[in-house]
Amino acid sequence: MADERDLIELMAEMKRVGVDPHSFPAGIMVSREEALRVLGTLDDDVGPPAFLAALRLEQHHADQMPAIASSSATSASPK
Repeated sequence: MADERDLIELMAEMKRVGVDPHSFPAGIMVSREEALRVLGTLDDDVGPPAFLAALRLEQHHADQMPAIASSSATSASPK
């Protein structure tokens, strides 16, 4: 039943921000946790463009983190 509760929570958040969960693009790969994190940052009724923009920004930041961590580790090592 946890899966059902997770789906209900995700759909409720999508509806709250104005995203129709039944027309969500199928090609977008996002975890439930990531979607809920992004949805939680948005105001009510902002609509799909705001959700997709926030999702892209979140994914961009996530993509940059390994590079930042690697760069920090390299610069922190003694020469």
